[in-house]
Amino acid sequence: MKAAIWYKKEDIRIENRVEPEVNPAEVKVRVKACGICGSDLHEYRSGPFIIPSRPHPLTNRAGGPVILGHEFSGEVVERGENVSHFNVADRVVVNPLIYCGECYYCKRGQHIMCTKLGTFGFAADGAFAEYAVFPESSLLKLPDSVTDEMGAFVEPLAVAVHGVKRSRMKIGDTVAVVGAGPIGLLVMQACLASGASRAFVVEPMKARRETALKTGAAAALDPTQTDVGKEIGKLTNELRVDVAFDCVGNQAAFDTAVKLSGRRSTICVVGLALKPIEVPFIRLWGHEKEITFASGYEDEFAAAIAFLADKRVNVEPLISSRIKLDELVSKGIKPLIEEPDRNIKILVYP
Repeated sequence: MKAAIWYKKEDIRIENRVEPEVNPAEVKVRVKACGICGSDLHEYRSGPFIIPSRPHPLTNRAGGPVILGHEFSGEVVERGENVSHFNVADRVVVNPLIYCGECYYCKRGQHIMCTKLGTFGFAADGAFAEYAVFPESSLLKLPDSVTDEMGAFVEPLAVAVHGVKRSRMKIGDTVAVVGAGPIGLLVMQACLASGASRAFVVEPMKARRETALKTGAAAALDPTQTDVGKEIGKLTNELRVDVAFDCVGNQAAFDTAVKLSGRRSTICVVGLALKPIEVPFIRLWGHEKEITFASGYEDEFAAAIAFLADKRVNVEPLISSRIKLDELVSKGIKPLIEEPDRNIKILVYP
């Protein structure tokens, strides 16, 4: 089979590999569509990042070579002898978390906090390949109303739903999302699907602001052209928003989230900050604001599938292009890095 294999920084190769074999409790999936994630870009530019640099305690994998890809849909083509809940031809998505199931957090169902956490596509082979094998326990079935392309968004949408849950957003709240990349746009839609009264987006790139408006934003503001804090104040009777999401992960985005949020509001940091961020303690203290974080997902895949199935979340406007596996770097990873104003989500078809 053909697969995209990460060897080291800026070294991803398309190679032929032997199809993986199925163990008794595993399922082999033919990959139908796989999205390129921001973490895949990190691995290409500066990895190993999430790819473990020393042997992973559950997979024993370290560094390259490893097949990337973890946002995908597929079709079951083979099942192990102990598999009982899935049949050949079932359409599925996969929760790519690898966890021990034995630690304090796993026993509480908090798998994203597992002390030995790993992920398919980083600590084990993923889905930028024609076929991949996963434990039966990782699979979820897709309803007919969710296409293969929509299925490739279940994983990032689960990230967004988890962010909404971590923010403790209430029905009727006003929200603001800083950063209209794939996760930010999905967080905005997940908020509306979960009962937010209005959602505002702050994003410097015009094309992404336009996409935010197409997918439900009440307003999309350019932080380079206006004082977004004052503008959000005008749109909310000077209250500003109840919940602000930082979906970028840098100083400017966090500062913007503080400006957009009102008294006793919550700031939920979803974006990954690679450098330390200064916090305006006295302003947060004086307004009794709260800060929380969201770093992945636990049991949000079912909700993500439901949001896609009944069209509460629309992912079609987020798809910038569709490419072949051979084009992963040239027409996928590089355009996302070099032309972010023209690309949001690129889907790969192995």
